Amino acid sequence: MTEHLLLEKYGLFSAKVPRYTSYPPANHFQADLGHRNQANWLAAVPEGSAVSLYFHIPFCRRLCWFCACRTQGTSTLRPVDVYVESLLSELREVRSRLPGRVDMARLHLGGGTPTLLSPQTMTRLLTEVFEAFPAAPGFEFSVEIDPTEAAPELIDVLAEFGMNRASIGVQDFEQKVQEAIGRLQSYEVTQKVVRRLREDGVRSLNLDLLYGLPYQTKATLGATLEQVLELAPDRLALYGYAHVPWMSKRQIMIPDASLPSTEERYDLSTFARDVLVGAGYRPLGIDHFVLPTDSLSLAADTGRMRRNFQGYTDDPADTLIGMGASAISRYPQGYVQNAVSTSAYAERIAAEGLAGHKGYVLSPKDELFGDMIEELLCDGTLTEARLKNNHRDMAAEISAAITSLHAAFPDVTVLEDGVLRLPSEYIALSRVIAGALDQTITPEAAHSAAV
Repeated sequence: MTEHLLLEKYGLFSAKVPRYTSYPPANHFQADLGHRNQANWLAAVPEGSAVSLYFHIPFCRRLCWFCACRTQGTSTLRPVDVYVESLLSELREVRSRLPGRVDMARLHLGGGTPTLLSPQTMTRLLTEVFEAFPAAPGFEFSVEIDPTEAAPELIDVLAEFGMNRASIGVQDFEQKVQEAIGRLQSYEVTQKVVRRLREDGVRSLNLDLLYGLPYQTKATLGATLEQVLELAPDRLALYGYAHVPWMSKRQIMIPDASLPSTEERYDLSTFARDVLVGAGYRPLGIDHFVLPTDSLSLAADTGRMRRNFQGYTDDPADTLIGMGASAISRYPQGYVQNAVSTSAYAERIAAEGLAGHKGYVLSPKDELFGDMIEELLCDGTLTEARLKNNHRDMAAEISAAITSLHAAFPDVTVLEDGVLRLPSEYIALSRVIAGALDQTITPEAAHSAAV
């Protein structure tokens, strides 16, 4: 049976499954569990440890139609500055709930558009962040940057505070595609920002691309990839566009008839993969490509690559604290998601100092299957000995799960010496196979396409 037919046989072109940036996925978080546990979980962070921080800036000058992130439009900076006041209050409250000294392993500003902030507001925010959390050895500071909303003065401020990784959304440079998704961003504007970042000493650059966009073809995607390679990014993320208008109402602006079929999406993704590999990039996981010298490549070689809400990472911290509206925190005990709307978030901060709302308490079984799904999506393997060492009371469940997976996917997995392996030509099935492991998935859940 050909590779394409095997992928079809095992559901790649029909399955809708979570992206598994968390396990369980966020649609399983329960009301008020985050609120009830947040303070205790903050207090339980070990003194002297290093945590990662994520700050969500949910504002954009324009609302791109393809985006499913929780954002809101604004024509002025006034609501943004008011929001930052709540963010600073949350930062102070979070710090007061933590023990003694706690360092910062990672700092990530995401959105929305973090680069919408004025240089003065950004300076104020970052000054308080670094006063509250000293940078740990190997500290990394990354920022999501919209090239159409990134003043040189703001980039300079970020560089002065030590930004050493920048993530730029490109999606596609073809004008017809950009018009269809409501995001006009020229190559020239993007190139100018990339040059400024390099001049300011930003050592690592990540570009985000999408396949499966309206009117996208191999020819247009190929032209975009050619321009992207001229920018010489250190990392590339190639995501499948998730058309979920039932979740993100703005996506109704994109007509269904303009979108490629599932099979065409797969062909676009494999075409892009071949181009990037041919240009010297190493494929990692299901959607990342890195230069062999990149730190994520080394993490993959040493088993330290992980998957979280920012995608693939080499973040070593056990705790990720998210601040801002809808931000999600990951503690060893479970997840906490802040109130989603900016108004509800601000009200909770004003009333209680913390904004936790939904949450999830992890059981030993959740930890096991989350570990299995992460290994599968990071390495394309399931290693029985490692899993049994990490989950000593669940040896029977581990053996049963691996045996069951191989029986369910016999043509696309290899089981040898206690290691279940997904060959590289079938890596696109990773999320489908993860869905077979998922103990929480239900048929009625609405997720994005597996490819």
